[in-house]
Amino acid sequence: MYRKRLRQSGKHLLSRRVWRTRAVFLIGAVLVGIAASLLAMGSDWASETFLWAIDDRPWLPFVITPLGLTLIIWMTRNLFVGSEGSGIPQAIAALHLKRHKHLRHRLLSLPIAFGKGIMIVMGLLCGASIGREGPTIHIAASISFALTRFARFPHHDISRGLILAGGAAGLAAAFNTPLAGVMFAIEEMAKNFEEKTNGTVFTAVIIAGITALSINGNYAYFGTVFAEAEFPGIFSAVVLCGVVGGLIGGSFSALLVYGGRYLRPWRSRHPYLLAMAIGLLLATIGLVSGGLTWGTGYTEAKTALMGIGLDSEGYPIYKYLATLLSYWSGIPGGIFAPSLSIGAGLGVELSQWLPGVSVATVALLGMAAYFTGVVQTPLTAVIIIMEMTDNQGILLPVMVVALIADGISKLINPQPIYRALAEDFIRDLSSQHGANKAGEK
Repeated sequence: MYRKRLRQSGKHLLSRRVWRTRAVFLIGAVLVGIAASLLAMGSDWASETFLWAIDDRPWLPFVITPLGLTLIIWMTRNLFVGSEGSGIPQAIAALHLKRHKHLRHRLLSLPIAFGKGIMIVMGLLCGASIGREGPTIHIAASISFALTRFARFPHHDISRGLILAGGAAGLAAAFNTPLAGVMFAIEEMAKNFEEKTNGTVFTAVIIAGITALSINGNYAYFGTVFAEAEFPGIFSAVVLCGVVGGLIGGSFSALLVYGGRYLRPWRSRHPYLLAMAIGLLLATIGLVSGGLTWGTGYTEAKTALMGIGLDSEGYPIYKYLATLLSYWSGIPGGIFAPSLSIGAGLGVELSQWLPGVSVATVALLGMAAYFTGVVQTPLTAVIIIMEMTDNQGILLPVMVVALIADGISKLINPQPIYRALAEDFIRDLSSQHGANKAGEK
């Protein structure tokens, strides 16, 4: 028995097919890191270019934003079908397509990944309130899933491991948060973690993360945030932020899902008219907010975490509305970064009621609470925020505020946002497949 296993191990070690599979997987993970880095650089350039273009030209967004959104919608409908929205729901839907696994290519493919990256940059160039992190997960999952064309992978890797690994690696490379990437794969994308996929996911995260680090350098997404657990005021801050963040985050989640479903028939009939109307609304909100709602919200979130107040008192409301409208338009774009920004701004607003706690501390708690309220993944929220802010000194309060916000959010919207959106994609694919079968008959 021992000799037989030894011979099998030797054949496995020397097999050209096995080494080809490993090489393809390694190249794919490196490509994920490169894609995440390129998208990060392109997004930063697009945001800076838009702000430069509209400087001293407050009228320009009323031209650029509606026309830009309309062009992007045309591209999603004619060139890159399946690239709309965040991209995380598509990755989850591909994981859970049981009856029609052959339809996964409509959700994950290299053309979709390529188009997604281009249109994220275009969306930021025209001032949409979108993030790049969710789309990075979509791009990474598409790259990983495309590997099946170039090598023969084990069945469990094809059905779950590669998609999970791509999603985890995408988030890790986008935020430079490897632990959060793994946790998101467990907590949100899969809801369970098979033993056979452990090595696949961990390896992809490590390789993609190292690739991204070699390009961007080692950094914390928001830098080092100096927030402390200041007793006894931290107790009231945790409760207030948890309740308010859960309420507002849960309302955002519900509005995004159910509002999108309500608008879907109208968007199908009048996609370009809706894009123009939303573009004009985004331009109006940007003007009223003093230009704070454009783009990802990274600068505003970092300002809040530094303990500096924002110029606009209504910033969380303006950014909340701008992010909802951007998603409802149907363009590609994530909600991770805008949600972090809204949460940090919410914390700044709540800090006025908590004089015994620093603004930076409340901003961090508000960020954790609101983000958890939106995505309903408390463990991922805690880990991702700790890694992004390079601060473990306030870990326990952040964990408590995330649990409170998660419980409150589920009272408003029982089904997690990405699960609900993924079900919409599965339902649409199944109905389209049924209609095509009926047409063939």
